[in-house]
Amino acid sequence: MVGNILDFEKPLIELAEKIKELQSFMDEKGIDLSDEINRLKQRARNLQQEIYAGLTTKQILQIARHQNRPTAREYVDHIFDEFVELHGDRRFGDDPALLGGIGLIDGIPFTLLGHQKGKSTKENLKGNFGMAHPEGYRKALRLMKQAEKFNRPVITLINTPGAFPGVGAEERGQAEAIATNLMEMSDLRVPIIVIVTGEGGSGGALGIGLGDKVMMLEYSYYSVSSPEACAAILWKDADKSAEAAEALKITSSALYKLGLIDEVIKEPAGGAHKDPGKAAMLVKEAILSSLKELSKLSIEELINQRYQKYRQIGEFSRISLSEEGLG
Repeated sequence: MVGNILDFEKPLIELAEKIKELQSFMDEKGIDLSDEINRLKQRARNLQQEIYAGLTTKQILQIARHQNRPTAREYVDHIFDEFVELHGDRRFGDDPALLGGIGLIDGIPFTLLGHQKGKSTKENLKGNFGMAHPEGYRKALRLMKQAEKFNRPVITLINTPGAFPGVGAEERGQAEAIATNLMEMSDLRVPIIVIVTGEGGSGGALGIGLGDKVMMLEYSYYSVSSPEACAAILWKDADKSAEAAEALKITSSALYKLGLIDEVIKEPAGGAHKDPGKAAMLVKEAILSSLKELSKLSIEELINQRYQKYRQIGEFSRISLSEEGLG
């Protein structure tokens, strides 16, 4: 458990241990220490609120990458009433790094796609740490086209450091598979609801990330490059990753302010890994609320709105040379 404690959480852990000791002493000796215990509990709540209100980008990254962060399969288990996993891209094979299937949420049929990380080393090796191969993205496309055929909304759960960059993946067309998904998702004739649940790394995230409603969990990140890679490229120094993380503007709050995502989904106190069940219910509420909103649109309106959404991303200014003192 010690290995799963983040540095900034240590004061909270110390308080929790103190409360546990006092509770045990009270039970053992029969001495009423309830006032002191309640005082410490309130102090812990206040301290937690204070710590999490002032998290740095680097600390948010630590939460997004936490070993106990809920996986796509855990969200499925909590959110779906029924779920059937589907396998294979019908070309090369199945990719365990990308979970796909169909299921019911409150009686509504959905197609689900999600990067599947693991909790243990064995699980992570099986799912390649959530880094999908081309066959994973082609499986995702196959299921999205199936969803279109049967008029099922699509949900994608993003949690990957990036697409797998190995030689075999490149030989099988990793970039082409991601590019094809982006093209096909741009005019898919069903609603697409995208949620970044942990890491949203580069093209690996984009391969299932184009949607009508793009949301992020509070302590997740979405980036063109990991801060470590950015620091290595710009400064030739990975130790500058904290500086890179701040500059990249990759947190949910920063991206919402920039208009690059549509909504931030609040997490349970201390992060989704503290209460996966509650986190899943908050995700479920966001999914159903988004579907209710998108269902009001015709197919043509849906696709046009999706086009305009991405067409309008980014801002630029025309500045004359004279204004810059150069003309």
